[in-house]
Amino acid sequence: MKPAPPVDARLVPAALAAWAAAFAVVVLPVPLALGLGVAVLLGCAWPARRVVAELRSARTSEPRAERRSAARRATGTASRPATDPADHPATSAEPRRARHRSAARAPVAAGVLVTGIVVAGTLAVGAGHVHVRETGALAALADRGARVTVTARVADDPAPLGPGPAWENGPRSRVRLDVEAVTARGHRDAARAPVLAIGGGAWGGAAVGERVVASGRLVRTDPGDDVVALLIADDPDVVAAAPAYHRVAAAMRAGLVAAVADASPQARGLVPGIAVGDDRALPPDLDAAMTAVGLTHVTAVSGAHVAIILGVVLALLGWAPRPARVAVGVVVLVGFVVLVRPEPSVVRATTMGAVALTALLLGRPARALPGLCAAVIVLLLLDPWMARSYGFVLSVLATAGLVLLARPWAQALATRMPAWLAHAVAIPAAAQVCCAPVVVLLAPTIATYAVPANALAALAVPPATVLGVLAALCAPWWPGVAGALATGAGWCTAWIAAVARFWAGLPGAELPWFGGAVGALGLALVTVLAVVAARRVTWRPRTVVALAVVGALLVLPAPRRFLTGSGPPEDWLAVQCDVGQGSALVVRSGPSAAVMVDVGPEGGAADDCLAELGVDRLDLLVLTHLHADHVGGLADVLDGRTVDRALVGPYAEPAGAAQDVLGRLADAGADVHRPTTDDVSARWGTTTGTAADDAANGTTTGSPAVSWQVLWPTRAALERAPPGDEDAVNDLSLVVRLDVEDLSVMALGDTEPDGQRGLLRGLREGAGGGPVDVVVVAHHGSPRQEPALAAQLAPRLALVSVGADNDYGHPAAGTLELYGGGGALVLRTDECGTITVVRAAGDLAAVSGCG
Repeated sequence: MKPAPPVDARLVPAALAAWAAAFAVVVLPVPLALGLGVAVLLGCAWPARRVVAELRSARTSEPRAERRSAARRATGTASRPATDPADHPATSAEPRRARHRSAARAPVAAGVLVTGIVVAGTLAVGAGHVHVRETGALAALADRGARVTVTARVADDPAPLGPGPAWENGPRSRVRLDVEAVTARGHRDAARAPVLAIGGGAWGGAAVGERVVASGRLVRTDPGDDVVALLIADDPDVVAAAPAYHRVAAAMRAGLVAAVADASPQARGLVPGIAVGDDRALPPDLDAAMTAVGLTHVTAVSGAHVAIILGVVLALLGWAPRPARVAVGVVVLVGFVVLVRPEPSVVRATTMGAVALTALLLGRPARALPGLCAAVIVLLLLDPWMARSYGFVLSVLATAGLVLLARPWAQALATRMPAWLAHAVAIPAAAQVCCAPVVVLLAPTIATYAVPANALAALAVPPATVLGVLAALCAPWWPGVAGALATGAGWCTAWIAAVARFWAGLPGAELPWFGGAVGALGLALVTVLAVVAARRVTWRPRTVVALAVVGALLVLPAPRRFLTGSGPPEDWLAVQCDVGQGSALVVRSGPSAAVMVDVGPEGGAADDCLAELGVDRLDLLVLTHLHADHVGGLADVLDGRTVDRALVGPYAEPAGAAQDVLGRLADAGADVHRPTTDDVSARWGTTTGTAADDAANGTTTGSPAVSWQVLWPTRAALERAPPGDEDAVNDLSLVVRLDVEDLSVMALGDTEPDGQRGLLRGLREGAGGGPVDVVVVAHHGSPRQEPALAAQLAPRLALVSVGADNDYGHPAAGTLELYGGGGALVLRTDECGTITVVRAAGDLAAVSGCG
């Protein structure tokens, strides 16, 4: 077996240091960042002097014979045998030792020098980027939450928010804008900063490259975010069309979507997704299955897509001279970036894909590592906010796994299996091992079957990608040819969908893991130990059988719960279910009964949570308001369960959602009320289902009843709200207090500051205003909080129900500090997963993926 070449890791320290500097510089004050850069640059003086000294020493210690020979070659003088012993390198020991010492010391000093220069440059350039963003009028207006009019270019395609118009008052979308000018109170200022616009109506039809004018309210994002502000926007006016190349790319993308319009649901979602990154039509169940087995990268434009396209083109040009192939490769890369959109994630993926492809084509992973490090440094200089992007981290780690681990692992496996199978296993295993510790930061689970699922799906990814891209290229001019190519791509994606659904349907497809930094570090340590152990294990049949038995025990539900302690604790009192960007709170009212506040978004997460808890009856269901992230999961929750009483937010907007929700509850036989605090008969009560539940199950648990009280909104607040007011939907959320034994819980819905102040006045004037044990923080931890309300409630535990890597900037750092600074333990579902409140030693405790 050919030995692996040595790894050239000289640029690794510089790349890691640049990453750390970029991570910090986007949140540091500009003067401090510049001062640190100058300090680092001054600190480079010592290694610079050392490098110069070593170079001079190497020069002066060069053997005289070599210097004389060089001089004779330069002057044309004939050489003569050397008679001086010093002229013979073999007898000149001291100069040789000097040269070796120089060779040993010079790289260390040179490495320190390069790292210092890179750090200083990253700090200086990053400070410049921050200065440009923060000194303009846009940042100041965002700090005030001002209403403005912006002139901007559309930077990427609109992305839909929520499950669709069935639950919203019309569809909503988010769009990234590159702002060119901002107008407030009649004063226009130039601006150069990105914002994220959130709006409905015409935003869904915005085209990349168009110049638009839009009005709306600015909301400041947290420091370190890659956009300066959110713009809660009205419909835009298009003032300039997109450039021609963007229009051509848009026609290709639209043509590809049209080519699969009559295909199966998986093809409608996967073919545009795998070809150009448009996964808006991906069925929710397939999306969930792909997430469970680590296949989401298939529909995200990644380095693999670039490698496939560029690899096919270069293979077809194998007959051409190298300069011609390089030129065509550059054209293909630029064209692909335009087709799939030149947003930062695509540029990042293109760079990483080019590095990985270069390594695979040359078969020189040792040379690929310096290229990867150089790419990281350049990208961070161009956009230091990438240092805080999960996508960037995963791209770099996956590429590093391919260029460092895939080849040696494949060589090791090839001694026990065919070479093609060894490579099919080694490539996804290398990527999975490197990325898994970061993935658990997004969701505290481990995709158990990610390696076999990716190995099998990889059979269809290259043909699906190539056929899909060809279909997009042909769509505007030859629709028939595009349709045939798209059909072929759909056959390939059917295999990918089948693989995802098969592996996701097996027991233990997702194993629970600790969330947060502890979980990431722990998984990294376990991974390293497993890799080291695998190299030392003698793979006899009994070893394989033993590992298979252990694996079965860990993935089968019953043994897994016994061995890992997963599943709900038997003495649970309340649970904040992890439903992504939404909310679903459950408070126990019997052995198989509960009170539930909101049901999360569509997708079945709330239903799964109730099933895990063993809840088949809801004594009380509270739907705080009618936005999709709070009522979208209603159909799944009602399926197979009974609901005794339901409280629904009294503000009947969005109208379509109100009609749908009330209809479903009526079909379920629930006693429905739409209370305000003035409706005495419907604003408080106690669940009565415990005794009946005990009798039906033959138990005598003595589970206590849950007392509930509606504390907001008032009838006057409801009457003041105009019809169709989107902000009023949040502000008029039902706020309920739930009490069970020694536990009190306050669920604040999505109330905004006006609603929170109204609630606070009511708490100070009436009952229910004292401190509580648990608060479900309003609006998923948005920055719009009333500090006096947090002080009034003084919770011991603050729960933030929020989706990982959401587009709203939730939760805000200020909100976390507001509750955490008041003495509360703050836990968030995007980091900790499902959070359970239990009895513990006569007190209360919280159990979650964070500990």
